[in-house]
Amino acid sequence: MKILLSIIFIFITTSSFAVTFNGDFIQGSFILGKTKPEFEVFIDKKKVKVTPDGFFAFGLSRDRKNDIVITVNGKKIIKKVLKREYNIQRIDGLEKKKVTPPQELYEKIKRENKWIAEARSINSELTFFKNKFIIPVENSIITGVYGSQRILNGKPKWPHYGLDFAADEGTEIKAMLDGTVTLAEPDLFYTGGTLIFDHGHGVSTLYMHMHKIFLKKGQKIKQGDIIGTVGSTGRATGAHLDVRLNWFNVRLDPATVLNIKN
Repeated sequence: MKILLSIIFIFITTSSFAVTFNGDFIQGSFILGKTKPEFEVFIDKKKVKVTPDGFFAFGLSRDRKNDIVITVNGKKIIKKVLKREYNIQRIDGLEKKKVTPPQELYEKIKRENKWIAEARSINSELTFFKNKFIIPVENSIITGVYGSQRILNGKPKWPHYGLDFAADEGTEIKAMLDGTVTLAEPDLFYTGGTLIFDHGHGVSTLYMHMHKIFLKKGQKIKQGDIIGTVGSTGRATGAHLDVRLNWFNVRLDPATVLNIKN
């Protein structure tokens, strides 16, 4: 199903209330909101931060079925979330331990998952999330899309929550947005060389399967900086970059901020 990014404007014309939304209310979408800086904003029942110039962010999960309730300055907006159809991908020839990890690796995987969850839970005051993202790998081919169900060696696994850019090993990777490094690990079991950046208000990006990483945790980066190179580390069958977009623990489709049609 093609995603057509559009700007949806909702104006409620009272003397005290106005809000706009940029993004499609469809499963997997990143939504950027804007209102008055002094207003309180709740997404469903979760209070979210508002920047000094009135921006806030949230996202819609892959399988969200319910309408979303946005409360701004005490007034509710209910938006219907449209459903998507997802592709099925079959990948064969993986090592058995990459499909069903051996028992002795469970503690390693559990520890690494905790690191990733902690990085995604950061709720900083950074405001980079409101800016336009850029493509991380030039002259690449998209070989994997968000939401697709992967069947590894015949066994159904979790859906794919990223966007895969196939390129030669060693191809330079650019930062999609300004941010701060919250995780830099060269060899995680599933994701191999992995970077996570915080962009503010719970919005983070992940870069996975990297060959080389040029950054350390705590470093600040600018959009377009070279952050590492494409690889095939972790659970990968070939050289590519898998990028992810998250709003806290909600996994979103990177195509919705990169203006890519799936």
